[in-house]
Amino acid sequence: MRWDELEEEPCSMARTIGVIGDRWTLLILRECFLRTRRFEGFQSALGITRHLLAERLKKLVRQGVLRRIPYQESPKRHEYILTQKGLDLYPIMMALVHWGDTHMVDERGRPLLHQHRKCGKNFDPVMVCSECGEPLLAKEVHTHPGPGARSTPAIEAPEKPKAKARRSAA
Repeated sequence: MRWDELEEEPCSMARTIGVIGDRWTLLILRECFLRTRRFEGFQSALGITRHLLAERLKKLVRQGVLRRIPYQESPKRHEYILTQKGLDLYPIMMALVHWGDTHMVDERGRPLLHQHRKCGKNFDPVMVCSECGEPLLAKEVHTHPGPGARSTPAIEAPEKPKAKARRSAA
């Protein structure tokens, strides 16, 4: 697999990594979910160069993850808003946050707490089965080819080269 061709792979993870799989893109998405909308806001929060930020934002717009909306005419400036495709990344972002909160915190504890507005409680994101509601553990999940799987032709063993006949010296 080539890094610049991941989006074409018949693998959902590879395709997703092709869109969001670098550190700056993930941090830009974090800022989007924290309600940062403007170029200067992203740059200030992340300390990223203007060129790199512009490149990543263009890719996210091109991929349909963000929508670019003008908010000022002179000079022309834009806000970047998560599309539904972008909002659908929330479980991925929360899974990364949960992993960090579990494995990367120091003695001070979590840097951010997440509160569910409906019940008012702080929560830990958990992944559950869409069918039965039980928590998902890696050892309890089986995978099998889906309709979009690559069909691989049967691999035939190469023919063995025939030995050359030796001439006898007579």
